[in-house]
Amino acid sequence: MTSTPQRTRTRRADEAARIPQRGGGKLGYWLYLIPGALLVGLVIFYPIVRNVRLSFFHWRGGRAEETFAGLDNWIALFGDQEFLQSFKNIILVIIAMVIVPTLLGLIVAALLFDVVGRRFGARLSSFLRATYYLPQILPIAVAGVMFSWILKPNSDGVLNQFLTTLTGSEVEINWLGGQYSTAMASVMVLMIWIQIGYPVVIFMAALQRVDPQLYEAAELDGANWFQRFRAITLPMIQPEVFVVALTTTIAALKVFAPVFILTGGGPSKSTYVPSFYAYQEFIRGTDKGYAATIASAITILVVVVAIIFIRVQNRAERKDA
Repeated sequence: MTSTPQRTRTRRADEAARIPQRGGGKLGYWLYLIPGALLVGLVIFYPIVRNVRLSFFHWRGGRAEETFAGLDNWIALFGDQEFLQSFKNIILVIIAMVIVPTLLGLIVAALLFDVVGRRFGARLSSFLRATYYLPQILPIAVAGVMFSWILKPNSDGVLNQFLTTLTGSEVEINWLGGQYSTAMASVMVLMIWIQIGYPVVIFMAALQRVDPQLYEAAELDGANWFQRFRAITLPMIQPEVFVVALTTTIAALKVFAPVFILTGGGPSKSTYVPSFYAYQEFIRGTDKGYAATIASAITILVVVVAIIFIRVQNRAERKDA
């Protein structure tokens, strides 16, 4: 009668025989990649190549003939005041989507982990983390409609009603259609509200690998919260800070929906961003090649920023190693 160890070895040998061996199975592995590669090429690479090519042509759209333009579209782009204004607005978008959420996310995550989690328990910390992340899972259209309702220009607007109650006099500020400063500030507030949950979740996940005894030892040595934050939290989650900064910067450079929903680029095109400007030129403009030039410029900028971030991160990791 066959013993149990012998039966186990026989079963493992049979299973190993059914697994494709590396020597002759490499072609089979590559075949599995073909559908994904075709999809990526069709959805990502072909549109990029097509768009870059179109930036060197004049094209009215549809069945109209494409006329070679050389560098005319690119030269016109850097002299276009509306594009330059939209590019300047990107700085404000980066503040609203990268700098402010990352800084607030660091502070909130550290407080939830080091203070709330230790004193009130992990359940409350997890609940608050989910609360901060809630705007991320809301459709941008829902968030935009909600903010439009809050920022109504007449006395029906929630914010105007609050200010009326607070000041005792009628307040009817046109937050989205009035002066440029209030319109852009309103868009920035929406971006901050939506974006802040993302770094909070990433940083709290990174803090899970930090030994709680480090915080306890630092607290026994008399270190306050800020000293623990600077000496323990920041060095331990530095890789995640780079990841959040990179992904949010790329999202800021491509931002479209908040401007489209809240202001439509107004008032007087003062809240234009490059993605929205490219959309407007493609939909309403007569030269689709110029719209492709704007989109190509955004793509180049995103690639350059990604390369810079990755090199800075690699340099920081080599320095810490």
